[in-house]
Amino acid sequence: MSRNENMEIEELGTQVPEESLEDIFKLIEDVIDKLEDPDIAIEDAFKEYESGMKLLKGCNDKLDRIEKKVLAVSENGELNEF
Repeated sequence: MSRNENMEIEELGTQVPEESLEDIFKLIEDVIDKLEDPDIAIEDAFKEYESGMKLLKGCNDKLDRIEKKVLAVSENGELNEF
């Protein structure tokens, strides 16, 4: 994720970790756990939902970049990033 994308997500109240997809998955799992609580207030549920959607977008963006890198690997095994 570019610095601008990460800053944009931070401004929206959800910081997407740069270091690994596993970290993002853990944050998404935490959001799901909160949403599954039958006592969660509607306003809180909406905030958690928004947070989860932002995390998913960050995760998808990161996966897209990884996919592009894999596709850029040339026949001789060198990585040609774009």
